[in-house]
Amino acid sequence: MSGADIHEQRVMDGRAWSDFCDGLKAAGETIFRPEAPATVLDRAEGWRWLTRLTRAALDMAVEYSDPDFPGFYALSNQTIRIGADNPDNTYFNSTISGDREYRITGTRGTAPYLTFGSKANRYSLDGTMATTGEINAKDIDINPDGTFEIIASQRPRNRNWLPLAPDSDMIIGRETFLDRTVEVPCKIKIERIDGPAAPPPLTAEKLDQDLQATVKWVQGTSKTFADWTQLFMQAPNQLPPIHQSMSVNGGGDPNIRYYHGYWKIAPDEALVIESEVPDCVFWNFQLDNYWMESLEYRWLPVWVNKHSAKYEPDGSIMLVIADKDPGVGNFIYTDHHLSGTMLLRWVSATSDPQPRCRVVKLAELGVG
Repeated sequence: MSGADIHEQRVMDGRAWSDFCDGLKAAGETIFRPEAPATVLDRAEGWRWLTRLTRAALDMAVEYSDPDFPGFYALSNQTIRIGADNPDNTYFNSTISGDREYRITGTRGTAPYLTFGSKANRYSLDGTMATTGEINAKDIDINPDGTFEIIASQRPRNRNWLPLAPDSDMIIGRETFLDRTVEVPCKIKIERIDGPAAPPPLTAEKLDQDLQATVKWVQGTSKTFADWTQLFMQAPNQLPPIHQSMSVNGGGDPNIRYYHGYWKIAPDEALVIESEVPDCVFWNFQLDNYWMESLEYRWLPVWVNKHSAKYEPDGSIMLVIADKDPGVGNFIYTDHHLSGTMLLRWVSATSDPQPRCRVVKLAELGVG
């Protein structure tokens, strides 16, 4: 039986679907890892996280999987949160192929930071998403009316070129806001250059392969970030400067300095983080749950950025992570969690100050 015939049989007899469902069930073993907290809240968030990863993977591997007909979707957004997603970001993802050429067009907007990177998405295999090319808004020639055009290709271009490699299969855009209520977002689209006019009909082979790719990505991504959290747990309540290469190889922006950590405090305690602030385009700090999802930033004070922060007289910052607001520094709410992960970012910074962390009793900060 040929390969195509095997896929047709699997679609006809339902094995394509049952294997997909079984694969998602197997991904649930991540939630039972022995080091993961066994509270009702953390367990419930873990199951919800898998549903979110599944939605993201279906967009990536099924709905937007054809590199001849690319389109931007958001792998992380307000209800899909992956790998310490940035509350101040809008993400743009597109499936591409490194052996083809693409045109990205758009209007710049007013957010302070906009960047595009080509990636080799290997979350399904080894938990990496290595950078194969980058272009930042400061390096993009933008027309007087705010419009721009970027060419993504292996073949070099003299202007507005996003390099691709043979194994590039994704483009990620990041638009970073200081204040979404006043800043104007960009408008962008992507198209293949010299591609076919219309997509072919869906085949059994493509559906079967796309469903399998979805499952492998959910399994690989959930394992990747559970592994990251397990690593961060080795230095609780600290932001050590040791995870930069892992962060970039995991899909991060090379222009960002990442300080990941694991926090764990009692209800009567606070984690205090103090740091000088470098000259930078942007910075923020966010609190995440155990599964490296940003906490509910739409309604709660669980993050702070360069614009919203309160600064000390000398220009430094004090962040106070706690269950209650002590009325000093920048309050970051734990939202009923006893532990989780956290991330401090410096974006395009001219220096790299090391944050200092300490756990204190809330009473020491004036909370009875």
